[in-house]
Amino acid sequence: MSSVAPVVSSVSGQRVLDLAAELIAIDTRNPPGDTRALADRVEGFFSELGVQTERVATDPAKPNVLATLPGETDRTLLYNGHLDTVPFDADEWRRDPLGERDGDRLYGRGATDMKGPLAAMLHAAETFVERDVTPPVSLAFAFVSDEETGGSAGVSALEERGVLDDLDADACVIGETTCAGGRHSVTVADRGSIWLTLRATGTAAHGSRPMLGDNAIDRLWEAVGTVRRRLSRRRLSLDPEIERIVEESVEYYEPTMGAAARELFEQPSVNLGTFEGGEAINTVPSDATARLDVRLTAGVDTSDVLADVRDCLDEHDGVSIAEVSWSVGTYEPVDEPIVEAVAATASEAIGDRIYRRSATGGGDAKTFRNAGVPTVEFAFGTDTVHAVDEYTTLEALTRNAELYARLPAVWLAERSRHEADGS
Repeated sequence: MSSVAPVVSSVSGQRVLDLAAELIAIDTRNPPGDTRALADRVEGFFSELGVQTERVATDPAKPNVLATLPGETDRTLLYNGHLDTVPFDADEWRRDPLGERDGDRLYGRGATDMKGPLAAMLHAAETFVERDVTPPVSLAFAFVSDEETGGSAGVSALEERGVLDDLDADACVIGETTCAGGRHSVTVADRGSIWLTLRATGTAAHGSRPMLGDNAIDRLWEAVGTVRRRLSRRRLSLDPEIERIVEESVEYYEPTMGAAARELFEQPSVNLGTFEGGEAINTVPSDATARLDVRLTAGVDTSDVLADVRDCLDEHDGVSIAEVSWSVGTYEPVDEPIVEAVAATASEAIGDRIYRRSATGGGDAKTFRNAGVPTVEFAFGTDTVHAVDEYTTLEALTRNAELYARLPAVWLAERSRHEADGS
């Protein structure tokens, strides 16, 4: 770890604050998600450091920027983040959504999600280069587009083109803010999903004589109710490793969710997202559709839960699944080297507990894990993700830069220890 001591001491809070302000000033709202100007700035930054970059794009307006800083060993640690942000309505903001400083706060869309963490990653790379210190492992950077809408031009494009295989990363840290409400965590899992479009058919009739028809909305509403009741009583079967993550997740979420925090992970959650049907108030509708979002804890067999849904629908005439898509939740064991390295480094920085928890949804981490890359999400930040007057702080930015600069050495040490233990 001695090789990184001068790097850590030279991290500049003011520098990372300035970098974050530069990134925030470039509008990358998604939609439309045009990130070309920000990609140009990132490429220019690496070019100034003498680091070559590669641009990979399926949509020219949504490029992904790759860069690698060679290290002392053949191990590779990947830093990932997204260039796009959610939209904003400037009329609702009291601060400039493209950047405004007030003391130790930096306001703007993306300040905490996630241009602030991106700036910290850039500064970590810059610090190695400017101190003329070769990192203990190679540092790869993948700054992607199209994350906020779950589009196909970002990490999915890298996977489809074989870029993830070419990077040959041994671990990945994604700069999503994972700290809220005074609690700090590293995200080690995500949940799986089943997205269902249900369709009900009935028999049309005049609204003045409803008994002569079969109301498709009534049929569908009853079917949705059955699915929600049945799944809410279904206890999920979890592996012991997942149960460890669930327990820490429950502790993390309980202050804001109460008893629902345990329900969120020990049974499926079901959300009715849309419900449509009928043409006029005075007709009995012959057709109706509903869209359900079912979420499942990592490791749960999605097909078993989908079979339960089909069994529920068998009890309701005229109701069927019109469309279905699904994903299986992923996770990292809590003693995976990248998990231990991030948790230990973050805990040392703040002198407090770092929860090892599951996200409530899913994101790019799922793609990396499915590609065989052990992946976590971590960044210090604020509780203003996607909010009006989103902001980050000088303290959060500095801590992130220090953690990202220290992480290569700590992670390599954890890997070596695991390999020596044969784990």
